[in-house]
Amino acid sequence: MIGLLIQDNAYEQDIRELLMSFYPGETYAHEIKDGVDFYVQTRLIQKEEDGCAASEEDAAGQEWNVGIALWEQIKEGEAAGCSPYFPVPEGLEDFHLASSSRGYSDLSDHSETKNVVKQLFYRMLTERTGHELPWGSLTGIRPTKIALSRLEEGWKEEEIRSFMKKNYLASDEKIDLSIEIAAREKMLLEPLDYDRGYSLYVGIPFCPTTCLYCSFTSYPISKWKGRTGLYLEALFKEMEYVADKMKGRPLDTIYFGGGTPTALPAEDIDAILTKLDQLFDTENALEFTVEAGRPDSITEEKLRVLRDHGITRISINPQTMNQKTLDLIGRRHTVEMVKEKFLMARELGFDNINMDLIMGLPEEDLDDVRHTLEEIEALRPDSLTVHSLAIKRAARLNMFKEEYGGLKINNTPEMIAMSEACARRLGMEPYYLYRQKNMAGNFENVGYSLPGKACIYNILIMEELQTIAACGAGTTTKVVFPAENRRERCENVKEVEQYISRIDEMIGRKERILG
Repeated sequence: MIGLLIQDNAYEQDIRELLMSFYPGETYAHEIKDGVDFYVQTRLIQKEEDGCAASEEDAAGQEWNVGIALWEQIKEGEAAGCSPYFPVPEGLEDFHLASSSRGYSDLSDHSETKNVVKQLFYRMLTERTGHELPWGSLTGIRPTKIALSRLEEGWKEEEIRSFMKKNYLASDEKIDLSIEIAAREKMLLEPLDYDRGYSLYVGIPFCPTTCLYCSFTSYPISKWKGRTGLYLEALFKEMEYVADKMKGRPLDTIYFGGGTPTALPAEDIDAILTKLDQLFDTENALEFTVEAGRPDSITEEKLRVLRDHGITRISINPQTMNQKTLDLIGRRHTVEMVKEKFLMARELGFDNINMDLIMGLPEEDLDDVRHTLEEIEALRPDSLTVHSLAIKRAARLNMFKEEYGGLKINNTPEMIAMSEACARRLGMEPYYLYRQKNMAGNFENVGYSLPGKACIYNILIMEELQTIAACGAGTTTKVVFPAENRRERCENVKEVEQYISRIDEMIGRKERILG
């Protein structure tokens, strides 16, 4: 067991996330307990005369309140009597908080302090475990933001590479990937007007079934049979408000997600798209994506509705092409159905089809991943999004550990490399990347696409450079104020019946940041 002793909460989340990256699925304690053999304590010693962090020798007799030190509890009760100053492990002296030419480091900047603390912690955990993480001490979900912001400031790629290596200890492979993607994002986003332009997200919180790993807002469509009109009525009211507020501003991208939008009957899909055409100026939108993610939700009639409304991009997501895994995770469709619905969409003229895959699914090994990629390569989609399994608190895989705790979850560098090689063979380039908490193997999610087939919305949602107005249960509206470098957000309630009954409240939440 591992314990965290934190006297200041400024870096608690970063330290905890880094700790859990080394020990995924383990527990941690905030105070000394029996059976805990590894503790991390955060402290920073402030040197009053120059605002610098003092070294151990200079700190005697002073009040100290945040920095970092580590020790192992050798026997019961020993940690409670430890001296407040602990030696830095051999070989890590250069990563102590006192690190400038004077022996100190100016830690008045919160971000700089956090990086130093995390570096030291990362080195300690690396020494203890004998294991390095592909992203080093980075715990945030948007690594490409670091590279993209500096490219826009005029930094050279080699300067960014050196910065990320020094500050985050990331691997060369991940740094190179971040810079490649950031450069492509910069090119793709150049036509957008961040000040006036916006994107629209419409959430459809229904699915045929709930997957084992899923934590998104979704409810079995069978329970809403004959009642989806109630949801559409509330959704239309919110869409009308947003359309009025955003009138005169260019709408750049539109994204229908969920859930699975195609879980709705064809007439409901048609009604939503018709309403959208009536309310919004969609003629100049760069793209319009609809998640048709579950093959068991797709019919020819629904695809024709999408095509007739000018949808430019759809997703048909197998996650895996191994039937035993599909059955295990609750997908309730077959591998053959994936192929059938994909080819049906091609025959109907869809020329921008994405497919999602997940690395690290329960019980899958390298041969399973190889088989999936061979099947995908034969279909030749236009883009491929490769996720690393992230098990969130709301997922059944996490909530019912007594039932699923014995499942083997393994994501390896070989699996990630194999998926990248497949995408590159298909002529695709990586164009967006993000990370999540509790990701199998501590890797990332990467979107690959053929030239001209990238999903700009995916970049915008990650880089937070443009306002995204979101309608529907469980959605989040993010408003960007570029001149002030400020972002505000508001969320809709997740539960469908609550969303319907409280729709005026949801609109009121938007009014506070859109008004």
